Amino acid sequence: MTSVLNSKLRCKKFRKRILDLSQKVTALHIGGSFSSAEIMDLIYFSLMKKSERDSFILSKGHASILHYVILEYLKILKKKDLEMYCKPKGFLGVHPDIGTPGINASTGSLGHGLSMAAGMAIANLNSNKKTYVIISDGELQEGSTWEAIISIGALNLKNLVLFVDNNDLNSSEKMSDTHPNLYPIDKKFKSFGWDSKICDGHNLSKMLNAVNKRDKRKPFALVAKTKKGYPVKFMNNAIWHYRSPTKKEYAKALAEIERH
Repeated sequence: MTSVLNSKLRCKKFRKRILDLSQKVTALHIGGSFSSAEIMDLIYFSLMKKSERDSFILSKGHASILHYVILEYLKILKKKDLEMYCKPKGFLGVHPDIGTPGINASTGSLGHGLSMAAGMAIANLNSNKKTYVIISDGELQEGSTWEAIISIGALNLKNLVLFVDNNDLNSSEKMSDTHPNLYPIDKKFKSFGWDSKICDGHNLSKMLNAVNKRDKRKPFALVAKTKKGYPVKFMNNAIWHYRSPTKKEYAKALAEIERH
């Protein structure tokens, strides 16, 4: 119960920090960052083991601001680094770059992260090191993602744990409307030799239980059902893939986060 409460408080803190930063830039992919908060919190604070040097790749690199905020919380990045986000003299870009403290791969071109994660998993297959990955459901439109899924299953990379942020919204439309044959996503993974489950992507306990009870003889994919912009109701819309809130929208969003 304590870990769940701590996660909720951290995620509230992360969202408020992102909201504050949104007032300094015109766009920072706030919707997809908010939908991923509980997933990334789970990876960093419940799953990854520093002693075993586990790896994490944010394949949906457009949610980098969330990653940066978590790295700031962990004191891997400094407050001044985030204050310079997307500024000419800053080094933090819209998408993460290798070489930035705490970043293991340059991502943002959708469909590449899972293949890089597969390489890491192959390198560490005979050790206790695990590779954790977050992809967007929009990345399931990319052929390279499915090539990676097929290869990971064929190679039985059982040390790879994947989270699909299934908020059902890409940059302009609902995935279930434009690509209904992607569903059910979990059965697609299972057909390629993975273990896979579906659960609430904003519920730490359910996600942790699903990961802990996975078939550890296979790679694992958790299809995390999320909402874009969560818990801000008016941000559950494709437009929030890009834009930053106005001052009035900022105040409304902050109030919803505080109430949550």
